[in-house]
Amino acid sequence: MNTVDVHLGERSYPIHIGAGLLEQAGDHIAPLVGDRRVAIVSDENVRAHLATLEHALDTAGIAHRAFILPPGETTKSWTHLAAVSDFLLDLGIERGDHVIALGGGVIGDLVGFAAAILKRGCRFIQIPTTLLAQVDSSVGGKTAINTAAGKNLIGAFHQPVLVLIDPLVLDTLSPRELRAGYAEVVKYGLIDDAGFFAWCEGKGVGLLAGDIDARTHAITHSVAAKARIVAADEHETNGLRALLNLGHTFGHALEAEANYSGRLIHGEAVAAGCALAFAYSARHGLCAHEDAARVARHFATVGLPDGLATSGITAGGARLVDHMRHDKKMAAGTLPFLLARGIGQTFLDKTVDLADVAAFLDEAAR
Repeated sequence: MNTVDVHLGERSYPIHIGAGLLEQAGDHIAPLVGDRRVAIVSDENVRAHLATLEHALDTAGIAHRAFILPPGETTKSWTHLAAVSDFLLDLGIERGDHVIALGGGVIGDLVGFAAAILKRGCRFIQIPTTLLAQVDSSVGGKTAINTAAGKNLIGAFHQPVLVLIDPLVLDTLSPRELRAGYAEVVKYGLIDDAGFFAWCEGKGVGLLAGDIDARTHAITHSVAAKARIVAADEHETNGLRALLNLGHTFGHALEAEANYSGRLIHGEAVAAGCALAFAYSARHGLCAHEDAARVARHFATVGLPDGLATSGITAGGARLVDHMRHDKKMAAGTLPFLLARGIGQTFLDKTVDLADVAAFLDEAAR
């Protein structure tokens, strides 16, 4: 088992990573909860993993109740937030109790937000079951739901007390979901670690094909990278944590145009968004065109969108920029963009002209 610690003073917590960890979850959770019961919130897609978790809790003598939600991005809604909150209140969950989020990023975001607001904050544990959640959303305490105005616009920073990551659960993912999560792995190389991006070029295909050693390495490396950034900029106040949003400004616009549906799932949008960020940077002479081509080539090699044309989104640039105007990072009429001076050299640019972005997107669609 590998352990990465997120250093946040009294709110620090460990992230344990290891094959078979779900079956041992009770051993890690029991010291936190004592003789108190726990609530589990999960979704229909992970019932097999829920059974494994419940058995682990039973073995450790931990009382528990589970609440099952429908899968999919639309579950991150006011309606399901209310349903989860009512379940937890009916169960009598108190501030000192623990709520377990078992599932992908949707469950983690929703349950984390419910834990943040329930009685002004109770404890929660993340057990992510998708690669995307394992390397990104389960770490760092960002919780949220979506609204008609945009993605993740209602939320809170609320750190978990424990994260348990079992790479073996990824065997149940569809190839599409696995690829989508891999986009977030690649992102860490693009941000500030050119060597890790080169590792992805060499090992990414094997990782997606089932190489457990490659999966464990990629998860541990990604989590450690995010933990360092979160510890240095928990609430995204000094610009460092913003680097984790590489590809997301473009990507969220694509997701919004797809109405957050199965037409384009989050990791696919991030891949397209990263490729677009590098292409835009190359267009303005910030990075070499070969760097942008290398990024697009790797995404295409593993079956991910390598730009706008392959994302399945056909909207014009002006419409996509309109979606960007609803981004929560918008401030005083300007939207910061993450651009690149090269692979592993991402930076925040607050001077980007949205009209120029619209023109670029019109070109990229052709």
